[in-house]
Amino acid sequence: MTVAACPGCVAGTPSAEAAAQRIAENDKAIHLALPQIRCAACIAGVEGVLARLPSVKAARVNLGAKRVRIVLSPGYDASAALQALNDAGFEVHELDATALRPAGDETGRRLLARAAVAGFAMMNVMAVSVAVWSGAGDITREMFHWVSAAIALPALAFSAVPFFASASVALRAGRMNMDVPIALAILLAAATSLYETFAATGAHTWFDAALSLTFFLLVGRYLEHRARATARSAAAELTALELPRATRLTATGRETVDVSALMPDDRIALAAGARAPVDGIALGAVMVDRSALTGEADPVAVAAGGPICAGEVILGTPLTLRVTRRAEDSTLRRLAALVEVAETGKHRYSGIADRAARLYAPVVHGLAALAFVVWWALTGDLYHAIAVATATLIITCPCALALAIPAVTAALTGRLFRAGVLLKSPTALERLAEIDTVLFDKTGTLTEGVARPALDAEVASVALALAQASDHPASRALAAALQGQMPADLRDLQEVPGEGVCGLWHEARVSLRRGQEGPELYLPDRSIPLPLSETPRAGAAEAVNALRGRGMEVAMVTGDTAQRAEALANTLGIATVHAAVRPEDKAGLVRDMAARGRRVLMVGDGLNDTAALAGAHASLAPATALDAARVASDGVMLGGDLSAVADTLRLARRARSRIRQNLALAAAYNAVAIPVAVMGFATPLMAAAVMSSSSILVVLNAVRR
Repeated sequence: MTVAACPGCVAGTPSAEAAAQRIAENDKAIHLALPQIRCAACIAGVEGVLARLPSVKAARVNLGAKRVRIVLSPGYDASAALQALNDAGFEVHELDATALRPAGDETGRRLLARAAVAGFAMMNVMAVSVAVWSGAGDITREMFHWVSAAIALPALAFSAVPFFASASVALRAGRMNMDVPIALAILLAAATSLYETFAATGAHTWFDAALSLTFFLLVGRYLEHRARATARSAAAELTALELPRATRLTATGRETVDVSALMPDDRIALAAGARAPVDGIALGAVMVDRSALTGEADPVAVAAGGPICAGEVILGTPLTLRVTRRAEDSTLRRLAALVEVAETGKHRYSGIADRAARLYAPVVHGLAALAFVVWWALTGDLYHAIAVATATLIITCPCALALAIPAVTAALTGRLFRAGVLLKSPTALERLAEIDTVLFDKTGTLTEGVARPALDAEVASVALALAQASDHPASRALAAALQGQMPADLRDLQEVPGEGVCGLWHEARVSLRRGQEGPELYLPDRSIPLPLSETPRAGAAEAVNALRGRGMEVAMVTGDTAQRAEALANTLGIATVHAAVRPEDKAGLVRDMAARGRRVLMVGDGLNDTAALAGAHASLAPATALDAARVASDGVMLGGDLSAVADTLRLARRARSRIRQNLALAAAYNAVAIPVAVMGFATPLMAAAVMSSSSILVVLNAVRR
């Protein structure tokens, strides 16, 4: 049990968010909901429309969450983007706090209901068709055709609505999507069958084929929907923690209000077991559960006046919370925004899927038209030519390729967040997979906490005042060890990085500098060593052993003395130590390693680590790091356990492997499926089943352990 500020609060600071999103100070990021997007063609269409707007600096679609994140230029709002997307035929609306909260799996229920109706009707039509296939007479055959039509047409009118609605919107906007060929196939099968029924000239109809195609497509879409739900992002999980209402305390009693109505300095009542809806200050001591934000299961003690983050659970006793931030500025919302930046960013492989989406409409539809012309010319059979063209359109849908990267990114980024690592950069996962060298800072990163040095009250007060004026990890550790002591009244405090901090005490110069055994206090008449008995951070030895076991080079860099650095290195099993390194030389060390072909992960927490964190191939910082270090890093370890470093690199390599596997699966599928369809070996029904299975396979590969 510990008493500490929430790592989620620390990681979700506005400065960290701004740095992670890489946008100008006056730029504005918004989210728009796109409930009808389904495929790579939709992604390319949305991003293409937005790219042509002067008000939009950047746009990235999140297919799994069905929304787009837009970075607007200063002085613009979302109106132009909304209008342009509406004109292009996309259903779009702005997201608010309510829209961001999932309201249950309504989409899944609707898909199941439509699939059930299509399946029931399909079985009945097939039962009726047995008599026709068995050689029924003309009058009996015609009667059964009318019975089949009476069953099939109402069922198709209900079950095929998702395909027809999506296709009609796309066609009215002058574009194509994956539902256009599907709707065409269903419509052709039903219309041809209805014509044969009215004309009474054909021996067979295809009502059962239309229903079967609809049924299997709906089942495939539902399975894909469930697979995506399994791979839902960490951003979605954080958003799901948001609460719609809170109990506000007023002069006249209690009132229930929307969370969006809460303002700073409002008081709200939280029952034991309740989740905090906004950030605030605890007006009383309490235990909280931060596992949803940091991944750590142990309860944390928060003293009166301590911070509480949105999403944390109050344990044991009711609490009054003084609100410090509005709901839209809460830590929970900021963390969700940071995670989504990482999940929806462009990867090295993203260009492959984007190019495939742009080529989909002209190439595939041209190929289907060519197949139709060739087969009609060769066989003279219009029905067969239409079937081949339809199968080609359906089977070549690039959904598997569109899902190959975002499904993996969402699944693995979410898994990392649940393990206590928040990635802020959209390319961090890819760069972390390439790491072969890990460089740890010592004080504050590999170590935490120090024993209180034995000092008399006057000397301790001077040491505390100097330590509080410094951002060096050793100074912060000393200040933490001397807590409870009243600091001396010093003037003209100044810190020189790498040299120490000094000031005037009773008109005499005093300073705190690095000595042989740690910080050393220099008074007018003497110097006093302040040896800090450091303890390794939890999981440090395990992280080093795991990294070395995977063949990585592990090194330590510190401004401390070689003797102290090597003692800790021997304890942790680190073979390479760079001691007595000045702050400006840490970045140079990272550059030298990179020049030798090493891909360096820098793990540090201090102001003197900032340049090295920014210059490394990838970087991580503990949640206890200074704000500058957290901003400069690609990710923040929300928990206190350093074993998260090894877990992060392991999962990053797994993500890279899964992306390559998914791209290979998608390419292999199209390489086999397209020739099979063009050569007439696949019916529209077979194409629907194969197309759905390819998307499901890609998503399942992304989420498997």
